[in-house]
Amino acid sequence: MFEDFISALHNFKNNKVRTSLSLLGIIIGVASVIIVTTLGQSATANVKSSFNASGLDLVQVSSGWMRSTVTMDFDDDFRETLEGFPETKHVYYCNNLSGNIRYGATEGSVTTKAVEVGYLEMSGMEIEMGEMLTATDDYYGTQRAVIGSEVMANFFPDGDAVGKVLTLDVNGVRFGLKVVGVLKEQSSAGMESPDNMVYVTSGFYRKKIEPNPKASTVIVKAVSQGEASALKTKIEDYARKVTGQDRVVRVMSMQSMMEQFDEIMGTLSLMLGGVAAISLLVGGIGIMNIMIVSVTERKREIGIRKALGARQSVIR
Repeated sequence: MFEDFISALHNFKNNKVRTSLSLLGIIIGVASVIIVTTLGQSATANVKSSFNASGLDLVQVSSGWMRSTVTMDFDDDFRETLEGFPETKHVYYCNNLSGNIRYGATEGSVTTKAVEVGYLEMSGMEIEMGEMLTATDDYYGTQRAVIGSEVMANFFPDGDAVGKVLTLDVNGVRFGLKVVGVLKEQSSAGMESPDNMVYVTSGFYRKKIEPNPKASTVIVKAVSQGEASALKTKIEDYARKVTGQDRVVRVMSMQSMMEQFDEIMGTLSLMLGGVAAISLLVGGIGIMNIMIVSVTERKREIGIRKALGARQSVIR
């Protein structure tokens, strides 16, 4: 075996171009498979990490996207129904306020959201400075707000936002909102990006904006991530049963979205793997061609070995 190894090295040395082309074919084929597979796995892991950070146990219910006279009210009866599902852990009602925010000479369009107590914590949001909204704020409808990091950067570039008062203009009516907290920067929480949001309490919305409001968005927290898909299906079935139509409400589940993403990435990985396999096949064909040439060149040597009685294993 040692002699065979030395002979192979001499062969490599005497046929440098052939050896280089063979190595190039192997390197390109194998590297393409490794690179494509690794990139696919990395992309999948990154997206799944984003999904995990976004709350896989949350289900968002909002108005449907079909044009129909049939609507479904997110009222107390709807809340009671949702809370009756065994998969439900908490239900939070939210309302969006359309209006401009101003501080001094700075003015901009920022989404203001009225949320129930506990919603921010449930969504995984954390305070960078100041404090969260409290049950007292909700009960009295105080004009206090928690803002996202991007709002602070735009309106308070000096970084000192807590204690300052923003002016919220809703349909020509102005409200002063005292900033009591600033959220840590994060790309997503639940199903929204809080960095460019202003949060107030639902109590403020009820007492100052609309007396008996129906929620515009409902966030349902499942008892576990595995129950989110089943909860989504139950809500859709309930809405269909009540209204007699599909898509009267829009139900989004991060868990369901991730399951769909897994299916898409599985198909994409197969396709990319097939493309990489073609590269490996082409490299293999090139190597086989070089091997055939190598054997063809040594036909005379092989014939002499056979004439002298060499065994097949020795010739190989």
